[in-house]
Amino acid sequence: MTKQTEKKHLVASFNNLAPELQDKLKELYPAGFADAMMRVDKPNGDFFYVVPFETDEVSYMVKIDVKIDDLSEDDDDKDYYDDEITGADDLQEEQSQTEELTDDVDI
Repeated sequence: MTKQTEKKHLVASFNNLAPELQDKLKELYPAGFADAMMRVDKPNGDFFYVVPFETDEVSYMVKIDVKIDDLSEDDDDKDYYDDEITGADDLQEEQSQTEELTDDVDI
């Protein structure tokens, strides 16, 4: 019976990989990492994205820096209904006066 050596499992940042490993990873994902990315949630609520990468000795989960578009949070903070609309009361008064005048007219 032969003894199998188990691969090491490491999480490493793309930027911390040796340049030759970065090149191999880029060759493995020539169209980019988007389709292979997986989200990893940390216990404190933070998260990061990784892509799998295998060498003969090591099974990597390579952290990829991702810019998240968080403009939606800014939109939630805006209150679109606080704007002061000037003249609205005047228009309403004019409309009610016009309705009173047309109610009095017999056609």
